[in-house]
Amino acid sequence: MVTARNRLAGLLPILILPLLVAGCATAPLDEGGSLTSYGDLAQADGILTKSKLRIDKDAVLAAKTVRIVPTAFAAPARLTSITEEQRRLVSNAVDRSLCAGLSERFAVVSPAEPADLTVHAVITNMAPTDETAVAATKIASVAKSILLPGVPVPTPRLPIGLGSLSMEAEARGPGGRPEAAMVWGRGANMLSGSARVSRSGDAYELAGAFGEDFSKLLVTGENPFKSLSGPPSPERFQSWAGGAPKHAACEVFGREPGIAGLVSGAVGMPQEWTDKGGGSTSSAPETAGPNAR
Repeated sequence: MVTARNRLAGLLPILILPLLVAGCATAPLDEGGSLTSYGDLAQADGILTKSKLRIDKDAVLAAKTVRIVPTAFAAPARLTSITEEQRRLVSNAVDRSLCAGLSERFAVVSPAEPADLTVHAVITNMAPTDETAVAATKIASVAKSILLPGVPVPTPRLPIGLGSLSMEAEARGPGGRPEAAMVWGRGANMLSGSARVSRSGDAYELAGAFGEDFSKLLVTGENPFKSLSGPPSPERFQSWAGGAPKHAACEVFGREPGIAGLVSGAVGMPQEWTDKGGGSTSSAPETAGPNAR
């Protein structure tokens, strides 16, 4: 027998689909002025991500060591209602993700040591998340669980106040020669998994996505959106769980929140409650000017 509850469950995906098409924040591909050049960047978009990039594949694949300059903010990215503490967590999440991703092939060294590549990222734009809309989504999720127990229907976010993050990054050789660069932008969507009740919640989640994309560019020497990533190493699983990173130089960016972070994200808690951030040396500079290093 087809019950009213079953009919409602069948209709929900049809009702949600039109909202999903429109329910995605846009992120501009701004030029923050930190790259050596923007004219030779080629369009390379993913399913959810807008990107432009360039890479000297032979030079990058020949590199064995890398060091990371702490992520900075371009001036426009600071003109938001996001607090200084939240900005530090977002920039540190970029660096921590970069360090973990680059460790899959490179030996990551401290900023004081010589390296084949020096990586520096800049946050060029950061749109805040509407905390009220996220809270309403979490309440709706609880209500769905009560009204439709056992029915595997996702609860989409309200299509308002979705945050976004725009980045740029460059990898330079010992003489300052640019070996790879990327301009990157991505917005949250209505099915964004760990929506948090925080003005910087979406930017924080997207920071990790950028770190994965740029590190994959350097690890493989190829467009990171052309193919799926291979299985992560045991060390990467360990760092995801909050364990020690593969290279000691990554400790400056702190450790992943692990299981506590996953649980807090699932219920919408602000990342400030579980992410301890990095050391004092990992704080982002105030601003990044033209061709900053």
